[in-house]
Amino acid sequence: MTDSSIEDVETIDLGDMDQAEWNEYAMAQGWSDGFPLVMPAEASVERFLDTVRGDNEPIPAMSPRRVIPTLPVMAANAVMAGCRPEYFPAVLAATRAVLNPEYNLHGSLATTHSCAPMLLVNGPIRKELDVNCSSNCFGQGRQANATIGRALQLILTNVGGAKPGIMDRSTQGSPAKYAFCFGENEEESPWEPFHVRRGFAAEDSVVTAMPTEAPHNINDHASTSGIGILTTIAGTISQPGANAIYCNAPIFLILGPEHAQTLHRDGWTIADMQEDLFKRSAVPLDQVSKENQVSYEEMERPLVNGYYPMTPGPEDIHILVAGGPGKHSAYIPPFGFTAACSVRVAHV
Repeated sequence: MTDSSIEDVETIDLGDMDQAEWNEYAMAQGWSDGFPLVMPAEASVERFLDTVRGDNEPIPAMSPRRVIPTLPVMAANAVMAGCRPEYFPAVLAATRAVLNPEYNLHGSLATTHSCAPMLLVNGPIRKELDVNCSSNCFGQGRQANATIGRALQLILTNVGGAKPGIMDRSTQGSPAKYAFCFGENEEESPWEPFHVRRGFAAEDSVVTAMPTEAPHNINDHASTSGIGILTTIAGTISQPGANAIYCNAPIFLILGPEHAQTLHRDGWTIADMQEDLFKRSAVPLDQVSKENQVSYEEMERPLVNGYYPMTPGPEDIHILVAGGPGKHSAYIPPFGFTAACSVRVAHV
């Protein structure tokens, strides 16, 4: 078993400890997220490492402890999370994504905000790993979604040191802190996949990470036009209480396939929707408290014609398709001082 609470890899002899005893031991060490953990036997860790042999790209130090993660330590956490070995390259890509300086890992872990690492999976690996991109894609039921997201969270806790109430200072937290991983429903999207619009090849497998809140449902069963759906979406995004109002980060709009089909039928492109939502989701001045108005002025927070924009520009509204049947979409607000970071999954 590999000890993920220290910088160097250390093998611990667990003797004849059974699963229940192991979980009590792991809980006492502070390694657990509250759910049972798979015992990371040395042979299991080796099977995970076999999937990334030859990936020698350096890994930077992980905040807040500033420890450089080693592959065996990360593999042990992926084993504990319940991953299959073939998931580990995606876990490694997700780890690299959150270590991008633009992600602002230290800030997102030390904040009192409820953010968690949102992981979006694109490309062929979605099918290879059976990542849920359709009905209930944000929910339970798929091992890949649940354990890839959980593995990253365990790595941040056990390697980075983001222990709840110690370095993770979130006021209330979020269920998304257990695991938040889903795939784009590229097959039912009428537009180019998100990773292709970011400059990757269609055949690339890509993991995108950003610290966000859990998804906010957007219910619109009545609108039969694209402009009607966008009106509902703009009203949902326009929230004075969301960190997006700091206007320092992108947001994600996840369109359900039915909403996407209506919008595409009416001729809406991604760029058109971004422009429309950028203008119509801005928060009116009279919906912001006087105290916050003063605070935003001191922060040089942009105020445009009596409205606070929710993103720096239209291009910072990231739009993609995920989910299954039903007239629902989702808005995913950001931590507020971050960027969406995308990393190609290495096939070695």
